[in-house]
Amino acid sequence: MTAPRIEINLKKIRHNTRHLVQRLSRRSVRVTGVTKAVCGHPEIAQAMLDGGVSELADARIENIERIRQSGIKCPMSLIRTPMQSQAGRVIKGCDTSFNTELDVIQMLSKSAQHMNTRHNVVLMVEMGDLREGIQPDDLKGFVRDVLITPNITLKGIGANFACLNSIVPDHKTMIELSNFINNLEAECDVSLEMVSGGNSANLPWAFNCKYVGRINNLRLGESILLGVDPITGARIDGLFTDAFTIVAEVIETKVKPERNCWRTGGPKPSAIHVVIDNSKAMQSILAIGYQDTDIEGLSLPINISFIGATSDHMVLDTGAVSLAIGAEVKLRPNYSALMRAMNAPNIKKVVHNRRRPPKDNAALQLTPNLTLI
Repeated sequence: MTAPRIEINLKKIRHNTRHLVQRLSRRSVRVTGVTKAVCGHPEIAQAMLDGGVSELADARIENIERIRQSGIKCPMSLIRTPMQSQAGRVIKGCDTSFNTELDVIQMLSKSAQHMNTRHNVVLMVEMGDLREGIQPDDLKGFVRDVLITPNITLKGIGANFACLNSIVPDHKTMIELSNFINNLEAECDVSLEMVSGGNSANLPWAFNCKYVGRINNLRLGESILLGVDPITGARIDGLFTDAFTIVAEVIETKVKPERNCWRTGGPKPSAIHVVIDNSKAMQSILAIGYQDTDIEGLSLPINISFIGATSDHMVLDTGAVSLAIGAEVKLRPNYSALMRAMNAPNIKKVVHNRRRPPKDNAALQLTPNLTLI
């Protein structure tokens, strides 16, 4: 089979989605499935829908258009502030967009009027992550401007956590957000359909808090796709962590010196010389590199260690094991490695388990496998 490739297990993605949707539904929190890490891959998007998400979202209009072109007609949101130059495409492809700039919303309004339609907006409020967001003190005036903007409907308010500055959403912060929403509705005489409280980093709070307040939506990508808490990297109970596997081929295996040490006897270039360690190690090279994925974001098989990588080579210390030329090595990606691999044209995407399991016994058929590859 072609390598490098990324193998995608749709059955495990459906399971992860269903588990999270059911668990959060007990708190009256709906799930938006986020497809940006998989570049809007239509079959993965459909797996999220099969698992019960209420809608899909992505950060790039190109990914949303890819999903639309596949025939998927569910509600779609653009969760990165739209570019003015893409306003028409956003109106055409998305039911909703997340926004922080009034100039952008006015451009969306013009495009919506031109297409004789309405467009929903969710306003992002800054809650400490310092990425996108309207300052809380400015939001009331912002809301009033949006409410009078033609062909624009204010759908809700959103917040983001743990993306730029690793601000962990705790109980105090989330109650503060709920209280802020209550006051905003009262002062602006508006009723908000959606309060999107954050992303996969919010799950420990959502699972363990006594009261979710006004939060009725979370945008989940990493937890569905990889089954982990993005803050700690720990597996979330009941979820698969191996829905994606990157497979790379061995192109060289040789015994080589363990290390080459560059030593200097003084500041002059003429004093630089090489000292070669006489220790030997079995090394293999995989035909994959930084051009394909985030190499540091890959987990290796047991007893194999990482030596280094370049744009198109990954060098491994295989210990006492000699990997045959043409052999394949399975690697587990983290979120960064997954995102880059899915976007790499030279990595083939291989989809498994396309058939949806019967709803009545799906949970019985699946037991998360914790074995590391």
